[in-house]
Amino acid sequence: MFDFLEGYDLLGAFWVTIQLTLLSAVGSLVWGTLLAAMRVGPVPLMRGFGTFYVNTVRNIPLTVIILFTSLGLSQTLGVTMGAADNFETQNFRLAVLGLTLYTSAFVCEALRSGINTVPVGQAEAARAIGLNFTQVLTLVVLPQAFRSVVGPLANVLIALTKNTTVAAAIGVAEAALLMKEMIENEAQLILISAVFAFGFVCLTLPTGLILGWVGKKVAVKR
Repeated sequence: MFDFLEGYDLLGAFWVTIQLTLLSAVGSLVWGTLLAAMRVGPVPLMRGFGTFYVNTVRNIPLTVIILFTSLGLSQTLGVTMGAADNFETQNFRLAVLGLTLYTSAFVCEALRSGINTVPVGQAEAARAIGLNFTQVLTLVVLPQAFRSVVGPLANVLIALTKNTTVAAAIGVAEAALLMKEMIENEAQLILISAVFAFGFVCLTLPTGLILGWVGKKVAVKR
């Protein structure tokens, strides 16, 4: 029944999808945290930038952002991401950049909702004993905020895993690109769709279950 899979590197394609997800998740967590810090910070310019970035990026289709990294940054501006001689590596890194820029807006909003759950009195008490804004944020607020938003961040990670399929638009050899190739060459459309649907379920379902369990364990009791 599954003879049509012969000659295709199915595991390799999903491995590229996993790499895209993990690298983009790390980048999104870092940049999203910085954006959240800007949005709750005392500097009006930074608050304005954070608000503008989030409201703009999350309302732009991911496909547009991914194509911009390839057509705009790479072909127009000459940004090679350190891989000028390797087209596949360059596109992979550009896809990670695009996914990071897009997903970080949602990470920021999830984290900001967690920051809002921290009682204001705790921040005021920390300031009263002489801590500056950065110390209050990193030592008091963010540790509690992260524990409060494990569930929402898990949803963002699941969405990111599925969004990696957009990287096929710039030729990244992940699962969606292989699926397109198989559909063009094989006749078993339903079986091909079922195989790739099952593959993504295997990636996303454990993520939701594990992080959901972690979220309950680390939740801040108030």
